[in-house]
Amino acid sequence: MLRLVELTDLSEIHHLHSLPETDAFNTLGIPGNSLETEVILKKWISDQQQLEIKNYTFLVEHTTTQQFIGLIALVLGNPKFQTGRVWYKLHPSHWNQGFATEALNSVLNFGFEDLKLHRIEAGCAVDNIGSRKVLEKVGMSLEGRKRQVLPLKSGWSDNWEYAILETDARLPRATTSKKP
Repeated sequence: MLRLVELTDLSEIHHLHSLPETDAFNTLGIPGNSLETEVILKKWISDQQQLEIKNYTFLVEHTTTQQFIGLIALVLGNPKFQTGRVWYKLHPSHWNQGFATEALNSVLNFGFEDLKLHRIEAGCAVDNIGSRKVLEKVGMSLEGRKRQVLPLKSGWSDNWEYAILETDARLPRATTSKKP
């Protein structure tokens, strides 16, 4: 289940951002304290309270247990181009269980069906095999490789660039998923 983030989610989000495993392919870096995470969270919440929302940041929760799984976001581009960009970060205890694929599929359906986007993009570090598999499972196409664009802890990394169009084949909307 996806829902917009709230200030009460701070503890779980801070814990997620503090894990070395989730930081390996992320440019955010590990926050020094929960106040740094709170600043980020408040920005996401503020973005979602605007008249024209440009950034939807969702908390991913287990449907039956309401257990925190991670985050996924859809950041909208220039309205003229009807584009968006997705990113996600899941707690390592939920990796390789299909949650990222299901959450991303829901966000793609939301973007195309509800927001009437034409194109949604995503990227991942070239060594992030798990994210690459998720992007391909939902029907995104590899479009190219950006050279040394990600400042990771391990050094500069290339980034795979993916995209999907509203007309491309994608996974059907799951009957048990709730619309974001």
